[in-house]
Formats: sequence, structure tokens, C-alpha cells
Amino acid sequence: MAGLRRLVLDVLKPLRDPSLTEMALLLAKVRGVKGVNITVNEVDVETLSLTIVVEGDDIDFEGVKKVLEEVGAAIHSIDQVVAGEKIVEVPELRRGE
Repeated sequence: MAGLRRLVLDVLKPLRDPSLTEMALLLAKVRGVKGVNITVNEVDVETLSLTIVVEGDDIDFEGVKKVLEEVGAAIHSIDQVVAGEKIVEVPELRRGE
């Protein structure tokens, strides 16, 4: 049975260390993770608002959550979850449909 293939997370992280590069490398070490994309959406005085996309095969969600907690980050929401044998993309509808 195939597990989690993609997670899109809305995350709030303090400005302090680790850097985004270090955080991406830590997430990439989690069981099942094949790739990580971190995008900065907003910078505040003390925090970064991030979108984190994690892709792989049978991603260990608890492992992802643990890494984020260890760096002081908090998951605000889970914006997308893809599971199963293949990644199903949301179809782009044309105007008027």
C-alpha cells in the first residue's frame, strides 16, 4: 500500500537559526522524503511565514512534524495532502467551464 506522496504545509518559523537551507536538509533526511521546497511568503520582525512542500514515497508525517518542532516552527495548516500509488494533480479549469 502506497503512503503519503506530497504534503503542502503553511508553517511559521522564528527568524533565528537554523537557516532555511539547513531546515530543508533536515527535512530531506526524514524517511520517505525525496524532495523539499521551502518558499518564504512573508517576513515579520521575528518570524518567517513559509510554504513547505515535501514529496516522496511513504513520507513519515510524524518525522516531518518532529523536525519542524525541533527547529521551533509551527504548522499553521496542512494545505494539500497527496497519497496513493500516483500523484494526482488538481486539473486546471478553463474560464467558462
